[in-house]
Amino acid sequence: MTKLAQFALLTAVFAMSTFSLTLASAAQTLTGTVTNGTTNKPAAGDEVILINLANGMDVAASTKADGSGKYSFKLTGEPGPHLIRAVHQGVTYHQMAPPGVNTADVQVYDVATKVADLSVTADVLRFQADSGTMQGVRLFVVSNTSSPAKTQMNDHNFEFYLPPGAKIGEVQARAPNGQPIAADATPQADKKRYALAFPLRPGETQFQVEFTLPYSGEIKIDPKPLYAAEHLVIVLPKSMHFTAATGASFQSMQDPNQGDTMVEVAQQVKPGQPLGFSLEGTGTINESPGQVASGAAQQEGQQQGRDNRPGGGLGAPIDAPDPLKKYQLYILGGFAVLLAIGGWVVTKRQSGTAVAATSAAGMKLGAVSSDYGAAQHPTTPTKPTAVPAANPPMARSSMLLEGLKEELFQLEVERKQGKITPAEYDKAKAALDQTLERALKRQS
Repeated sequence: MTKLAQFALLTAVFAMSTFSLTLASAAQTLTGTVTNGTTNKPAAGDEVILINLANGMDVAASTKADGSGKYSFKLTGEPGPHLIRAVHQGVTYHQMAPPGVNTADVQVYDVATKVADLSVTADVLRFQADSGTMQGVRLFVVSNTSSPAKTQMNDHNFEFYLPPGAKIGEVQARAPNGQPIAADATPQADKKRYALAFPLRPGETQFQVEFTLPYSGEIKIDPKPLYAAEHLVIVLPKSMHFTAATGASFQSMQDPNQGDTMVEVAQQVKPGQPLGFSLEGTGTINESPGQVASGAAQQEGQQQGRDNRPGGGLGAPIDAPDPLKKYQLYILGGFAVLLAIGGWVVTKRQSGTAVAATSAAGMKLGAVSSDYGAAQHPTTPTKPTAVPAANPPMARSSMLLEGLKEELFQLEVERKQGKITPAEYDKAKAALDQTLERALKRQS
């Protein structure tokens, strides 16, 4: 080999080494921008915290957003999932940063003690009973459509009643686009009344309260709604008997093909409206989520003729063919873990690890239908546009990364909550890491 060839080779090796070191350095820096969604301006001065999910929920570093709302963290150790937490006016906001991603932007909102544009989309009470105990779950879906967007937060941010003698079990809250987390229900002066000091951020917040009641075979219950609600839904086994109190208006949605569950609905509920009812008998809910949702939807369509006039029943949501599809989440009383490509990820995870797919947290009496997301966000046909042949693979790759991001986050949450064993965690983590590595290689 000539000296000229040797020099050229050494130059090429040096250039490649420099390029590799540059890439490694870039991969070890995580940057982003914190934006105030209320003012659409940079959230200068907000605290930004880096949380390492590879070791639970360890705080790895913290900083302040600069005058342009930007922040930067130097990452150390093996690549792993991180969570970015921004604190604005005492309320936290989060954004996932999976392995291989070096940019994560966070949006925050100004806080108000009272926001006018709050509404309860659904208030769901789900019951089952044996000879001595009644088990109940109450789910609230609260929508914050404030404009400009603001977060409501005070010491009594959301209040509700439970029946006398109720013993509260697990309480969970789910922020918009977040994961279910444990929350506290604080008793008020009226011991049947409770308050949740959980921020109502712009979007849809969900609260789920599990409770038990002493039960001798018959009980009277008054939901005592404190807020206007589009629908108040009662779900119970068909083996139990439901009787509305005098003056309480409920619409039955029973159907012979619906399995062992029946649903009673009160519409356009007003605060303080008398909606008492009594329950008799015993029974448990054993059917699948699809049976509950499809049976209720079919019966509603038959009874209402898909009437979408105000006050004309649940009606057919605009651009949604199934009149009750929009409310499957509420009837089933659960929290959805939304993955962009959930089916693919779950199939891959099950085949590679024999570990059960991610489930909705905290659901002991039900689960959520997978088509809820499509019903909540119906698509509008648009004019076809020419798309380069290279775009679909890139789009699929981005969707895969988004799905893996959510799956990694949920896996860490389940481990932190002790819902999976160390062996299950190790197997699932290894499979996800391998899939993520392959996806990043394809994308690069």
